[in-house]
Amino acid sequence: MLLGLDTATGAVCVAVGDGQVLVQRSQIDPRRQAEVLAPLIDEVLREAGVSAAQLTGIAVGVGPGPFTGLRVGVTTARVLGEALGVPVHGVCTLDVIAADVESDEPFGVATDARRREVYWATYDDHGVRQSGPEVTAPADLPAQVRLGLVAGSGPELYPEVFPQAIPPVYPSAATLIRIAAADLATGRIVEPQPLYLRRPDVTMPSQRKAVTP
Repeated sequence: MLLGLDTATGAVCVAVGDGQVLVQRSQIDPRRQAEVLAPLIDEVLREAGVSAAQLTGIAVGVGPGPFTGLRVGVTTARVLGEALGVPVHGVCTLDVIAADVESDEPFGVATDARRREVYWATYDDHGVRQSGPEVTAPADLPAQVRLGLVAGSGPELYPEVFPQAIPPVYPSAATLIRIAAADLATGRIVEPQPLYLRRPDVTMPSQRKAVTP
């Protein structure tokens, strides 16, 4: 029985299932992931009739995503895994979005990276990642990416740059679980290491300033 969660985008997504997803929930709240995640986990487990002791693993979206939001999900997954004694499996959040794209031609996925940038990756017509993830100003992306089909929140934020928006906008925790289960079945283990791609917005000063009377 897997618990799946992702906080790398503006959506907090949680699901639980074993082969078949039992319950999933998603709440759009890009500034309150820490407050939203724990209640969603409790709600999903309670509605599915699954206790924490029944979980055999945890799947977590590892981004890329803004530092604070992404850290909430990865840290929560690691703490739960340690407390329950179960493995934690990472999945690239852009791959989760891509897995739900319905397209018979290559496409891209772009999500909000703040600072007027997007996280992005490209995929072939079978949904297999071809490049990325990377972080770039939208206008600096290759023309074939910007003008092609693009899923994720990037087209909502920058419609003038991404004129061919396609669904979905946010990842699905149910899809996250399916990807993780398939990876585990084939022996492909991805460590739950967050993909920040750049330094956090707030850093400690490199040295203390001298104080003069």
